[in-house]
Amino acid sequence: MSRRQNQTPPADHRSKGLFLPDFCAPDAVIGVVVIAELVAIVLTLARAETGAYSLAWTDLARTSFFLLWIGLSSAAFLCKARAGLARLPVAGATALALAGLVLVTAVISEAGWWLMHYWDELRLLAKDGDAPGRLGFLVSNLLICLIVSSLALRYFYVSHQWRRNVELEAAARVNALQARIRPHFLFNSMNTIAALTRKDPAMAEEAVEDLADLFRASLRDSDAKLTLKEELEIARLYQRIEQLRLGSRLTVNWQIKDLPMRARIPGLSLQPLLENAIYHGIEPRPDGGTIEVRGEQSEDGVIRLEISNPLPDTADSARRQGNRMALKNITERFELAYGGRATVRYGVTNDRYVVSLAFPRQEPDR
Repeated sequence: MSRRQNQTPPADHRSKGLFLPDFCAPDAVIGVVVIAELVAIVLTLARAETGAYSLAWTDLARTSFFLLWIGLSSAAFLCKARAGLARLPVAGATALALAGLVLVTAVISEAGWWLMHYWDELRLLAKDGDAPGRLGFLVSNLLICLIVSSLALRYFYVSHQWRRNVELEAAARVNALQARIRPHFLFNSMNTIAALTRKDPAMAEEAVEDLADLFRASLRDSDAKLTLKEELEIARLYQRIEQLRLGSRLTVNWQIKDLPMRARIPGLSLQPLLENAIYHGIEPRPDGGTIEVRGEQSEDGVIRLEISNPLPDTADSARRQGNRMALKNITERFELAYGGRATVRYGVTNDRYVVSLAFPRQEPDR
C-alpha cells in the first residue's frame, strides 16, 4: 500500500440474508441429484416384494428418472427465484420456496401420470393395471415433496445460522485484532518519530505517513480480501516503522519473487504474523536476528507462505508468552474463506518458530 493511496478499496460485501444455498452452482445441483436418488431408493425398497429383485431394479430406474426430473426442475426454480427470495424475510422466503417446490412437483406429477396412463412402457409399476389413480398418485407425491422439502429447508436454515454465528464470532475477533495494534508499538513509534523530528525531519514525516497508512489498513473492513501485493505492502509498512526503532537488530529476508501478486488473501493476515515474529523473536535478543519470509506457488495452484523467527532465551520467552490470538484468528478466517482447502500450521522447527500458510490461488474479478 502506497502512502499516496488515500482511499481504501471497497469491501467485498456478500449477501448473508438468504439461508438457501446457490442452486445455480454445480455442487448444489449434485446435492439435489444425490437426494433424489436416495429418496428413489427408499421408495423402491418400501414397494419391493421379497425376492422380486428384477422388479425392484426396474422400479428403481423408473422412480429415479421421475424424481430426477422433479429435483432438477426444483433446483432450476430455486436458482431463478434466488434474487427474489433474498429480499424476503426468512418466513416469507421459506413459504415461497416450499410453495414453488410443491407446484413443480404437482406439474411434473400430473405430466407423469398422463404419460403412465397412455403409454404402458412408461408406467412406474411393472404390472399392467397397477398404475395408481390420478388423485392418489398426485397426493402421495405432494406429501413426499412436503416432507422432504421441509426437512431440507430446515437443514439449510440451521446450517446457515450456524455458519453465520461462526462468521460473526470470527469477525468480532478480527475487529478486536484490528483495534489492538499493541500499545507499546504505538508509544514506541511516537517516541521514535519525536526523536527524528530534530535530527531528520524528512524521515520523521515519512514515518508519520507510514504509521497513518498502517492504521488505515488496520481499520479496513474485516470481510475484505486484498491482493498479495497489497498485503505484503502493509507488512513492509510495519517493518519500516519497526526498523527505525530496532535499526540493525532487525533484518527481514523477503523471498517472495515467485508469488502471484494478484492472488487474493484475507486482509491483515501477514502483518500480525510479522508483528509476532518481531515481538517474540527479535526484541528479546540483544543482537536481534533475522526474520525469514518465504513464498511460492505450487504446480496445483496452492500458494504457500512461511514466516519464521529465531527463538528468544528461555527466561524471556516465558515472560513474553502470548495468547496466540492472531494465530487463532487467522486460522478461523482462512477456514471461513477457503474451507478445507487452506491450512495454517505453526510450531518450532530447527530452533526457529515457523508459521506456514497454504491456500488456493484466487484472483479478483476484473
